[in-house]
Amino acid sequence: MLPADLELQDLYGAFAAHGLDDEDLDDAAVLVPPVKLPAEAELAAQAKAVPIFGYALKLARWAAPHRAVDEFGDLTGPDREPAARLLGLAPEQGDAPEEAVVEAMRAWSLACDLDLVEIGTTAAGEHVAVPGPDLEPAEEGDPETVLELWLTAAGIVRELAVEADSLPEDGDEEPSGEEDEEDEEQLAQVEDARDEAAELLDEALQVLYETTAFADPGSETVPLGVLAALLVVPEGEEPSEELLGDITDVMVALDPMLGDLSELGLLEYRPIDPELFDEEEGEEGAEPAGPAVGEEPLDEEESARFGLVRLTPLGQYGIRQWLLEDGYDAPLVGELAQGDAAELLSAVCEAANVLPEEELRVWVTGREPVAAARELLAAARGSDAYAPMRRMLCQQALTMLGEPAGPAVREVLDDPELGGGARAWLVGLGATDVPVPERTMVLWTVIDTFAAQLLDTGGDAALLRELIAELPVTGNPASYFGELWRVDHPYTADVLDTVGELHLDRAVAKEARKAAFKARSKS
Repeated sequence: MLPADLELQDLYGAFAAHGLDDEDLDDAAVLVPPVKLPAEAELAAQAKAVPIFGYALKLARWAAPHRAVDEFGDLTGPDREPAARLLGLAPEQGDAPEEAVVEAMRAWSLACDLDLVEIGTTAAGEHVAVPGPDLEPAEEGDPETVLELWLTAAGIVRELAVEADSLPEDGDEEPSGEEDEEDEEQLAQVEDARDEAAELLDEALQVLYETTAFADPGSETVPLGVLAALLVVPEGEEPSEELLGDITDVMVALDPMLGDLSELGLLEYRPIDPELFDEEEGEEGAEPAGPAVGEEPLDEEESARFGLVRLTPLGQYGIRQWLLEDGYDAPLVGELAQGDAAELLSAVCEAANVLPEEELRVWVTGREPVAAARELLAAARGSDAYAPMRRMLCQQALTMLGEPAGPAVREVLDDPELGGGARAWLVGLGATDVPVPERTMVLWTVIDTFAAQLLDTGGDAALLRELIAELPVTGNPASYFGELWRVDHPYTADVLDTVGELHLDRAVAKEARKAAFKARSKS
């Protein structure tokens, strides 16, 4: 099931807010992946660089000490062209183009909506605008102020994009406002269309957020057709002719809304090429003629004509803030890497939505390798339920620290819990002076390593079968498992149960099940 197939409350697991009890959690929760965000100061600088946001700041300063406005708070006629010239939208001489004046008025409206200017009335009854209290800290680049203002602006643009998409089509009669049955029906249709547009946009932003979180740097751009397909096509299916039509409809619906959001820097968007909307044989309701099923794939440039979208860091910040405001769990990469090694490993083991490698990388960066390795190894010890996974994470972190961590690793070669993994790590680096471990240590490490994979994969049968196939079972499985079931490890029976269930060789599976029974009987 794709994220877009789920309701918002199910997708992001705001269980308490929606009355879900513990029994519902496994079925309802699809967790938000952690994302990387720049520092707030950098995000604020990006927000100030958004043209219409910068225009709003300029016009608010221009209003000082006060500026006459009409009863609606709009600039009066004599000030409209000067506002366009102030923003560099119109030449200094001659008449200002109409589109430049419209853009200046939009920026002024945004300044009013953000309270960068406040509207009042003088004693003489004149309507005036004065700079608001947030203007100065915003101009100075105070991150908290700038980001709060930008987030408010993003919310406004998001609402306006949805409203515009839900307006009646050309030629449709809009509701007159009178209390008759026909107008009520039209109003209900407009409201339904608005809800559908809002739901579609929310789903698209959700998928973009998740896609960006998992994308490699530089590959965050998504073709609009791919985004639409993720929203329409069930997972694992190929798009049929009918689904291709639905994909086209979604592309056409998203195109103007994404364009509106790009204006505020929430995303970068290359819209659908208008030439693709050419009507064919006089038919009305033209839509972009995408490639049909079975056609050769388009080259990169031709594909781009159908639209490209990329969520910006500001967009990630904005969507994450909306999720947090609604009570959803939307973590940041590195949040679990702020404490010591014990806190790091425990937090990564216990977190439901975490990118372990990223958290480990944040933690090891800038640390002295030997000291960091000693701390990690100490935190990896234990016989509790998460201990095998802690040791696996420790191995990954040691690999990130590299050869300089070697002296600390050599210190634990004889440790019954860490020695097997330490020796394997050193051999993997090419060390030739590592002593051969005792048989007891080898068998214990086999169980511990397999237990860590059980915890990490959640029992994924396909992955576990690959690991099981690598077990050093000889031609005498009874002898091998006769040793394994005696290993003093809290997960011995569980590991043997899994081997007995999944091993493809019947004789091996049978011996593993017998060994699991003996291990449980022993305990």
